[in-house]
Amino acid sequence: MNSQRKIWLRRITVTAVLTAMAVVLMYLEISLPLMPPFLKFDFSEIPVLIGSFALGPVFGVVIELLKNLIHLPFSGTAGIGELSNFLTGCIYVVTAGVIYDRHRTMKGAIVSMLTATLMLALIAIPLNAYVTLPLYGTVLNFSTEAIVGMSAAVNPLIKSKWTLILWGFVPFNLFKGLLVAMITFVVYKPISNIIKRTRRSTEKKPGESAAREGVVDE
Repeated sequence: MNSQRKIWLRRITVTAVLTAMAVVLMYLEISLPLMPPFLKFDFSEIPVLIGSFALGPVFGVVIELLKNLIHLPFSGTAGIGELSNFLTGCIYVVTAGVIYDRHRTMKGAIVSMLTATLMLALIAIPLNAYVTLPLYGTVLNFSTEAIVGMSAAVNPLIKSKWTLILWGFVPFNLFKGLLVAMITFVVYKPISNIIKRTRRSTEKKPGESAAREGVVDE
């Protein structure tokens, strides 16, 4: 029982540290050229992704949820932006985390992040079309037509709801997923041992084989 408590304490500690990092990075948002002005890019998915690698995809979801709940009182979108960030973030880190969980190597990490980027871009299409955009109209009385008009001012290719998704949301999510993946790849080597030790210390059970302890195969 004492061993299990130590494992959970480590999990909670790592989760808290990565959540704090994600919250800070969430406030450092920037606008991107040719992107709708309401789409802001930040680097907060990096610690969430590392958490999904180090602790598993379930903890990635937990960090993603905590990050957005902490940010919620400061929301400028009545929580819609945070909901969208949570859902798209979960698509990304869960996909990457599940694949990495089965292939804990550098190659596995690369494949997991590239697959997660594609899943993010694809699943976000119906999510934005049928959830996010309608919510802006219902909750904030900000119609899709108004959003299209605002977006067209910075990108003339945007002329309708579906061109907004095609030339706004899709490239934004691809850019976000790829940039987060590239930065994580750069820091992967230095932090791989940390991920290894964290995964081992939060998973090891009595009688577990030594092979299971090999979290990252270089």
